[in-house]
Amino acid sequence: MSTQRKRPGKTLVLAVALAILVSGTGVWAAGAGEEGSDEMTFGMVIKYPGTPYIEAFIHAAETTAEELGVNLLVRDGGGDAQQIMNHMDTFIVEGIDGFIMAGAVDQRAIVPGVMTLNEADIPIVAIDTSPEGGEVAYFISADVTSQSAHAAEAFVADIAERHGGEVPEGVIIEITGDVRDMYTRNAHEGVMSVLGEYPQLEVVQGDGKWNNIDSHDRTADLLTRHGDDVVGIYVHTPDIMGPGVVEAVRGAGLEPRDFSITGTWMGPEGQALIRDGDVLGIVAMPAYAPAQMAVELLYKIATGEPVPQRGDVLDEPNAIWAPAEVKDSPYADGLYIEMQAPIVPIDVDVDDPRLWENRLSDLW
Repeated sequence: MSTQRKRPGKTLVLAVALAILVSGTGVWAAGAGEEGSDEMTFGMVIKYPGTPYIEAFIHAAETTAEELGVNLLVRDGGGDAQQIMNHMDTFIVEGIDGFIMAGAVDQRAIVPGVMTLNEADIPIVAIDTSPEGGEVAYFISADVTSQSAHAAEAFVADIAERHGGEVPEGVIIEITGDVRDMYTRNAHEGVMSVLGEYPQLEVVQGDGKWNNIDSHDRTADLLTRHGDDVVGIYVHTPDIMGPGVVEAVRGAGLEPRDFSITGTWMGPEGQALIRDGDVLGIVAMPAYAPAQMAVELLYKIATGEPVPQRGDVLDEPNAIWAPAEVKDSPYADGLYIEMQAPIVPIDVDVDDPRLWENRLSDLW
């Protein structure tokens, strides 16, 4: 991995600047490094500002950048590939020293922007999900597929326990996220790796589109259609879809806990569902640690300090995310730091202070 930094040539800068002027793309983050400044600057693109896990990304990145004396520019891509790539172009013009990809829906559509950053020799670290192409120095996250399978195992075990120790014949409602998103594909793969072992279970899907309104409506529709045959409801991300699902169950005159509701991404919304006894449990995916590590890694790359290599195992005493294995990324050229994630409250207590939801509880 090269630690030498080079700036884009004048022709590229002028071309990108012209494209930005023509497109009229606006930005809401201020603080770009001034011409001739020696201050290190990193750019970061997010989606869905105000969502707790995104706010955790921002808080961790900003706090770490301040500690390291780095100027951090955070911009909202709105989950839109073209807007994200416009921000990437702007960052190149501004001469950033590193880039954090922390929010896209279509990870394939942004690859041209990734390639442009690669050509400008700007290192990229991705968190949550990774661009599906180009060179991404590090992708940092718990594995969505394996964690979804872990949640599905607990889900099936609870269904069996509620039915005399045997998995019954019946219908499973799977409330998915946006079907374009890598996360949705990986979560479904993990869930089906477990549910596929039980041919007596029929899986029906409803597209929750990462929001409580669609999740509520799809759940209500499917409960009406399949009635008493429904034995469980799996929600890809209970933090931003679980409350809608729970309200739909209650609206049908049923008890949420009778459906072993499970999924990945807890957040404060999921914590409330756990504390109220509405769900079986939720995988607490890491948010603070990946963003913190992303800034630290970009800083080390820029300053030529040693960075994790393939085969390393990262550890930190008492950290929920540890140990984290460093391996080849399955999505882009680069490395993947695979963190751990517990099921709350099965593996750790809902009030465990190590959870980012508790660490940042004053934010919500």
